[in-house]
Formats: sequence, C-alpha cells, structure tokens
Amino acid sequence: MENLTPIQIVNELDKYIVGQNDAKRKVAIALRNRWRRQQLPDELRDEVSPKNIIMIGPTGVGKTEIARRLSKLVDAPFIKVEASKFTEVGYVGRDCESMIRDLTEVSVNLVREEMKESVAEKAKAIAKSRLLDILLPPQPIRAQKIFNPSDPRSGDEGPARVTPEESAEKRTREMLAKKLDAGELDDKEVDFEMKDTGSNSMMQMFTNSGMEEMGVNMQEMFGKLMPEKTKKRRATVGDARSILEQEEMENLLDMDEVVKLAIERAENAGIVFLDEIDKIASKGGGGGTGPDVSREGVQRDILPIVEGSTVTTKYGVVRTDHILFIAAGAFHIAKVSDLIPELQGRFPIRVQLESLNAKDFARILREPKNSLVRQYEAMMGTEGITLKFEDEAIEEMARICQEVNEGTENIGARRLHTIIEYLVEDLSFDAPDRDGESVVIDADSVRARLAEIQEDRDLGKYVL
Repeated sequence: MENLTPIQIVNELDKYIVGQNDAKRKVAIALRNRWRRQQLPDELRDEVSPKNIIMIGPTGVGKTEIARRLSKLVDAPFIKVEASKFTEVGYVGRDCESMIRDLTEVSVNLVREEMKESVAEKAKAIAKSRLLDILLPPQPIRAQKIFNPSDPRSGDEGPARVTPEESAEKRTREMLAKKLDAGELDDKEVDFEMKDTGSNSMMQMFTNSGMEEMGVNMQEMFGKLMPEKTKKRRATVGDARSILEQEEMENLLDMDEVVKLAIERAENAGIVFLDEIDKIASKGGGGGTGPDVSREGVQRDILPIVEGSTVTTKYGVVRTDHILFIAAGAFHIAKVSDLIPELQGRFPIRVQLESLNAKDFARILREPKNSLVRQYEAMMGTEGITLKFEDEAIEEMARICQEVNEGTENIGARRLHTIIEYLVEDLSFDAPDRDGESVVIDADSVRARLAEIQEDRDLGKYVL
C-alpha cells in the first residue's frame, strides 16, 4: 500500500472501472492518507481522524465494483457489508458491532497468511522429515553398552559405532529424500496422521450461536480443556506433503503475536465499505412509528462505531477511531439529508457518481481487463469456438442497453450481463457440438436477436 500513490491507485482502478473519476480520486486520496498518518509522530498520529466517504449514485454505476477492486488492491483488512442487514439492539438480526468483529477476523487471517510465509521453509523441512518417517519408519534404537567401573565385565567401549544396518538405513533415507524432492514419489499412496478438525464442530456451533458477540473465544477455551485429537488418512505423497506443511506452519505460528499485529492493523489500516446505507435512511426526515423507527435505531447504533468506540471481539478489544468507513447508496427515494445529522457529519466527503450512457456501456464492453466481451470469447474458446464481437455489434448492444434502461428500470451496467447472455444463449447451448467453428457477431445479428425484446416493453421488464 505504501508504494501506491493516488495516481497509481486511480490507474489500477481504471483497468476495471469505466468513468467515475471523481469517486476514484477521493478513494485514492483516502487510501494514501492512511499511509501518511502512519508516518506522523505518535502525538500527532492519534489526532488525525479518517475522512469518511459517502458515494451517491444509482445502481450499476460502479460503487460496489470500486469496493471490490479496493479489497484486492490494498494489503489492509477490508470488508464489505450491507447496512440493511443490521438491526437495532433488541431486535432479532445482526448487531452493528458485528462489522468490526468481521473486520478483525479478516485482519487475523491476513496476518496469519503473511506470517505463514515467514515459517514456510522451516515447516517444509519438518513436513519432509515426517513424510520420510512414514515412508521409512525409523528402526528402534538398541540399548547402548555403558561403561561401569564397578562392573569387571564392562569395558571402555569408546565411541558408539555405526552398525551396517544403521548405515544402510541412512543411505536409503537419503535416496528417498532425493526422490521426494524430485517428485518421483508424488503418486504413491501413504497412510498418515493429521489433526482432527472435525472435533471442533461443537465448539464452532457455540461460536456461531452468539458467544463470540460476548467476546468469548469458545474454541480457545475448549481447546485448552480437551486433548487434541488426530485421525488417520490415506492420500498420495504429494497431497500428504501439502497437508503436513500446512499443519506444521500452523504449529510454528505464534498466535499471540498474530492477534496483536492483526488488531493493530485493523485499528490503523482497516476499511469498512458500508453499502446500501440509503436503506436505513428515514424517508422524509424520520419521526413517527413503524419501520422508520428501527431504521433510525440502526443509524444510532452505527454512529458510535463510526465516531470511534471500542468493540469487544473474541481476539480482544478493537478501537474504531481510525478505521476508514466508505458508505454507498442509490438514494432514489431517501436523500442523504434523511440520515440523522450526527451520522451525516461523520461522512464529510461526498461524491456523486454519474449515470451511465451508451458511450460508457461501449467502453465497459471493450476496455476493462475483465470485460464481458473478453470473458465470453474466452469461455467459448474452451469449447474450441473462436468467438468475435465486431465493433458495430458492441455499439449496438450499448445503444440497446441505454434504451432499455430508459424505458424500464435503470439498473446501469448490470443490464449488459442480461443482454449479452441472451445474445449468445443459443451458441452457449450448442457449443459442445460446434468445436472448431468461428462465430462473428455483428450489428445485424444483435438487432435481429434483441428486436422482439426491445419492442415488447412488458416482456422486456422480465427478460432484460
């Protein structure tokens, strides 16, 4: 993350997201500010609070995609949650603090994987030794004759001598080690013992039943009370080696250190993407009774978390003062001003995402590294079919996408998924029997295939 400047962050997002430059710039600055804060002296670092962002725009314009790409771009704990899933304290459902517990879990897993890499070589050596013991069980150690001055039958034997059997065993082990390194034994099946993770099912049930919300790590508690179980398993040498390496990496990890670093990272670099925040806004300014009361209750539960508070997790207490919150919502019916004023104030940076037009849809089909056109061409290639979309066909799909969005519900770029899927439906169905063919989709075939849907608005609501 420290190597990414705002310009580089925007350039990375440009590879997957068309337009929305204002949103990309603000997100890039917010990410860079996370690194800048870490470079400040301790007395000033705690005073710098994150500038939370709220993104406003209709569905299908890139809000969620920006969040998804950010999670892959930064090496910081990142979660995406839907505000509509939370309920006020006292109601059945997920409480708002669970987003911080989820963030902490992500952070622990992130740090665990990083620390696994640091012990990987040692774990491989131990796993290799265990595998050699399985392939060539060591011979029992024979009792050595010990010199005893009071025993006339005991002589000074000198240093222990290596027997021919021990020497042969050593040579065989070295030979097996070479074959193991060369992968010559990977297909050979072996029986070995591994940890029985299934014995933790009861502990997992307790954890999932809400004990974690009380800050109690049931797995750790029961783990100390109950002996560790093992089970026998048969697998190829290649699979067994991977399993044993993973097991040894877990054994070598210092989980206290992992948790300490994970909490520190979650507190100082954590990012929470809070989607569908408009769903908890009270339409028209709140007040009254009914569901609006519950929505306002959720807002008031989220408020202290965004402001800065402490949340108890199964790994320890986590402070939320410096976690970055990025909220997003369509705000079709409710407005940002319908959120409670205190919550509005905690999102000082607001960015309006633009609606997409035919020109944008055409760019979405062509430019991103993971564009739909490239995806379908690659998928048909697995069947031996060479599929090609002509430029005029892409322009026609983009035009139809805009027209249908304007005539029915506007779902933005998501409409392209249904259009292109409907367009290649017959080809996808017959693909296994058309190996070796070349198929070109031009503007005429797009118009012919989509004409009926385009004309019938009622049917278009259901199909496109």
